[in-house]
Amino acid sequence: MHFLKKIVDFYIFSNIHVALAGFSLTKITLLKFGISSNLTPIFVALSILISYNFIRFFEIKTNRLDWFREWFFRHTYYLLLLSVLATILIVYITFFSIFNLNSLYILLPFAFMTIFYAVPLFKIGKVEVSFRNFPSIKIFSIVIAWAGITVFFPLYEAEVNFNSMVFIEFFQRIVFLIAITLPFDIRDMAIDSKSLKTLPQLFGIKTVKKVGYLLLVLFIFLEFTKGINTNSEIYIAIIIAIIAVLLLRFSNPDRKRYYTSFWVESIPIIWLILVVAFLKL
Repeated sequence: MHFLKKIVDFYIFSNIHVALAGFSLTKITLLKFGISSNLTPIFVALSILISYNFIRFFEIKTNRLDWFREWFFRHTYYLLLLSVLATILIVYITFFSIFNLNSLYILLPFAFMTIFYAVPLFKIGKVEVSFRNFPSIKIFSIVIAWAGITVFFPLYEAEVNFNSMVFIEFFQRIVFLIAITLPFDIRDMAIDSKSLKTLPQLFGIKTVKKVGYLLLVLFIFLEFTKGINTNSEIYIAIIIAIIAVLLLRFSNPDRKRYYTSFWVESIPIIWLILVVAFLKL
């Protein structure tokens, strides 16, 4: 049992799980637009693996994430090996496979937002200025970056024309990501600096949960506006919204990190499984 826990901890804390979530969201985008054969989901997953482990290292180096420090340094060798392998695979996909290099331009601003979420852009005196430390925009910097990377990037790489359907998909993804990111802000209420002014800090947990429920209703409504979707896509959106509502409903600051870092981050993976299952029916 202890050995199994060590495997699960490595899977979650090495960011493999969140990388798989990024893979899932990117693959969902491509499947929605009728593209089944494409390497960008793997590219996105590998990029998340590298960038998130780098962010973790930076935050530990700057005396953050004290709860994570011991585990990180005990597994540094394996994390480094994972990052090196991911980098090699990204180089292969970019330069030795069929890949639209121009798509990297659209990826840049969102990659910038991801890295500088934690890494300071500059300093004012002793105060580090990063997206994470801008009051009230922590959650929005995360979701815009993720929406751009999992919607705009794969579609541009696949040379899909950017019409209204693409922008609806992008906006719907932002709505969805805000809703499933709220449990993380609720979890971090006790450790986040009051100066961050996160949504739960500003409005309270009950109000934020109600906002999340409304966002998930909007998420379902936007599925109807696409016009070309099938009944199965609407059913999937409803199922995913219900799962997200339940996980948001039972979120609180006392939940263990597994609740958000595994269960909440599993929602995109469940979504992809449903999409693939319905495609085969």
